[in-house]
Amino acid sequence: MTNLIRHNYISQTEKAKRDTGDKNYPIWLLVNPKYPAVRHQIWTPVLAEIQDKVYREIQTRIDTTNLYIRNAVTDSGIVPNTLNWWGIEVGEEIEMFREIVLDYKPKIIITFGAFPYEFLRRVFKIKPEKGPVYWGNAILGEEFGKGIKNFDINKTNRIPLLHRVNAGVKFVENQNYFGESYFQYVGVKIAEKIIEYKENLDIWIK
Repeated sequence: MTNLIRHNYISQTEKAKRDTGDKNYPIWLLVNPKYPAVRHQIWTPVLAEIQDKVYREIQTRIDTTNLYIRNAVTDSGIVPNTLNWWGIEVGEEIEMFREIVLDYKPKIIITFGAFPYEFLRRVFKIKPEKGPVYWGNAILGEEFGKGIKNFDINKTNRIPLLHRVNAGVKFVENQNYFGESYFQYVGVKIAEKIIEYKENLDIWIK
């Protein structure tokens, strides 16, 4: 296999792994490619809590078959870890995703950890810009609370989750949420908004 053919093959392979699902689905997940396990370790238990709350309240379930999941960047090697190290490649990824968001207008984008959340803030041109190190668990918890409190079904809502949950993790000020308690807390909060705006979300099992 020549270098050119190999390069094209790798590019197509990476592109194929970049995202899954349907961009027309109103709920998106934005992931750091360094931590692909968040789909199972964080999202799966959070979704279980969302489904449980939804079923108890309105006796139906969310069809996640077409849930749109996307790596914020294609190459984990360009993920920045400081305020200043946001290279040209990351800037191009931000511009690309901004166009996609404007075209499809998802109702909810859920991020996992510091980098995807700051990436999303820059997609929406939110100032001041921060480095990923700034977004500790407690601050992400504050942002989660703001996202829920200011939820507006007529715009794209940014909902940050952690990319890792350890015993004793500080997510909400003055209270520890760990293991299932954390998943239940965020899952119920998200579910409440989904239930509140159920008529505006085409996500239900038919």
